[in-house]
Amino acid sequence: MVQVVDVGSFGRFARLELRHLPPEPGPDAEIAEAVRAASEADAAVVVVGTDHETESEGWDRESLELPGRQCELVRRVAGANPRTVVVVNAGAPVLLPWLDSPEVPATLWWWLPGQEAGTSLADVLSGACEPSGRLPWTLPASHEDVPVPDGVPRGGVIDYAEALDVGHRGWDRLGRTPAREFGYGLGYADWSYGRPRTSPWRDGEPLEVTVPLRNTGPHRSREVVQLYLEAPEGAAGGPAGEDPQRPVRWLAGFAVVEAAPGAAVSADVRVEPRAFQVWDEAAHAWRTPAGDYRLLVAHSSRDVRGEVTVPVRVEA
Repeated sequence: MVQVVDVGSFGRFARLELRHLPPEPGPDAEIAEAVRAASEADAAVVVVGTDHETESEGWDRESLELPGRQCELVRRVAGANPRTVVVVNAGAPVLLPWLDSPEVPATLWWWLPGQEAGTSLADVLSGACEPSGRLPWTLPASHEDVPVPDGVPRGGVIDYAEALDVGHRGWDRLGRTPAREFGYGLGYADWSYGRPRTSPWRDGEPLEVTVPLRNTGPHRSREVVQLYLEAPEGAAGGPAGEDPQRPVRWLAGFAVVEAAPGAAVSADVRVEPRAFQVWDEAAHAWRTPAGDYRLLVAHSSRDVRGEVTVPVRVEA
């Protein structure tokens, strides 16, 4: 402890006081104790993740690995108790090598939950509240799969070679399979999707999309209906005539619905005109390339449940 004492106009001095904490048991003993407790419990909950020392807006992480021996902790506890739930308390992607292991039947991404953390976790694990969130980024399975491995300047220059292919768009462009894709998330029920319907295309007006759904699960549930657009043929892979390069697909809109078990409901999603537009550098304005766009109705960016063609005809 440092104590600062003010001595008036002559100055200030600090007194350093050292306090020694008793020795801690260490990681080996702590993991062994966790395994023992798990083996005697009906179910085990393992909380892993990052903290302010490893994750911050003030610096870049050097690795996507979970700090310390947390992955070892997960595997050993799961080996001692087949009913293990892993809770990941982190605000950014981390590698979870045990995610698809049969020894770990359930994983919950907890984000950075704040002062009501314990209450919220108890509600979700007990079923009082459904975990209905969706991933706002892509969760990689390995360092090597990440489309943009770093943002380190080379020769004093950062080359944003990915252009518009940021986030899940880069994964789509390279055809790589992540551990979990953008928009992924599970709840406590299943949903069936019906055939989507759209309003007629009108230049400068939002496109109204209606998606019928049914809760086919045993619990009341929420579903996040996601819409993705794919550019007309020839525009996604590079310049085609005057069309600029477009992402393979991009998020165009989403809506949340809720229904009781067996109940039907409709999701009404509005796709704004900007979702179809590109920036025209010559004209210094947004414009809408004409063509037949593919509108995908999805549970996530890789789980498409339906599609419809949107003919876009723009007057010259």
